[in-house]
Amino acid sequence: MAKKQLRVGMVGYGFMGRAHTNAYKQVGQFFPSDYEVVLQACCARDAGKIRAFADQWGYAHTETDWKKLVARPDIDVVDICVPNNLHAEIAIAAAAAGKAILCEKPLAMDAAEGRTMIAAVEAAGVPNMVWYNYRRIPAVSLAKRLIDSGRLGRIFHYRAKFLQDWTIKSDLPQGGQGLWRLDAAAAGAGVSGDLLAHCIDTALWFNGGLDSVCAMTETFVKERMHTLTGKMEQVSIDDACIFFGKFANGSLANFESTRYARGHKAQYTLEINGENMSIFWDLHDLHRLSIFDYKDESATRGWKSVHVTDNSPDHPYMANWWVPGLAVGYDTSFTHQVADFLEGLSTGKPAGPTFRDALETQLVLDAILASAKKQQWVSVGKA
Repeated sequence: MAKKQLRVGMVGYGFMGRAHTNAYKQVGQFFPSDYEVVLQACCARDAGKIRAFADQWGYAHTETDWKKLVARPDIDVVDICVPNNLHAEIAIAAAAAGKAILCEKPLAMDAAEGRTMIAAVEAAGVPNMVWYNYRRIPAVSLAKRLIDSGRLGRIFHYRAKFLQDWTIKSDLPQGGQGLWRLDAAAAGAGVSGDLLAHCIDTALWFNGGLDSVCAMTETFVKERMHTLTGKMEQVSIDDACIFFGKFANGSLANFESTRYARGHKAQYTLEINGENMSIFWDLHDLHRLSIFDYKDESATRGWKSVHVTDNSPDHPYMANWWVPGLAVGYDTSFTHQVADFLEGLSTGKPAGPTFRDALETQLVLDAILASAKKQQWVSVGKA
């Protein structure tokens, strides 16, 4: 039986453009579905660079204007891999054109903008999803299963941190390709929207909504040369952010993110402490889940490191990969997300996080920045 084609139009070609494209190329080999993913067209302003990207990755066509890509009748889904300030305009146009949409995180510059995107996709009735890929690392998905099964019991604490060190140099410029995350006009926020967004999405998925937060942010380098103007300009993004919070279920939140933790390139860790069990996960050891089970009354009770590589349904996604004991990596989280998106198209049951789901994270991000500015506790807005 012939498969339906899902023709992808990619806007952007950087780190995430490569990660997403790799997933589109891999998904059919490991997660067969009703769909054949076709790399139809990709888009960027630089004609030479986007042509080189297309040739390397196998896209059939290129565009230098995203509006032309969105308008193409041979595109079924638009993948938005551009700076945050462009998400809304492209998503709204794609929805109006009847395209499904996969959008990089965070959803928008703020919750108000996010609501306009939600209104557009829901009015058009188009499938939509946001690339919070860490949900789909097998060890993280296994943690979700344990939590949903009730094994942890009542939750008391949730803590997460995401540490990097790539912006410590004061002579690093801001703005432009590769450095737009340091420019508030393009990014909206700093580590909160870039790194903490991942931590918050996973936390809400695991533990439910946050009611209130108290945050502190810091910008360590106050001015940087802007690559687009050639002038020294004020830096308005947060270089570091720490916040406390309280979840709706009564548990306490403790989050930290920074790009000034020398020696840490991408250390994302999370820990959940429940009445009966604690869980710990580290991106640097992403195929392992550490578990302490209080109900284990044996002489060897203690922290256990579960190697999440069994190719059976017991370990999420792993039945589609290799033999037991062989790990998969960061890249496969994107493949899993595409697989779930395709399954959602087939079943009519959308895979999360949808735009509406991602609004919950955006509301927490807004509250964090408001709290840091006011230097007081702030209630998280309601979707």
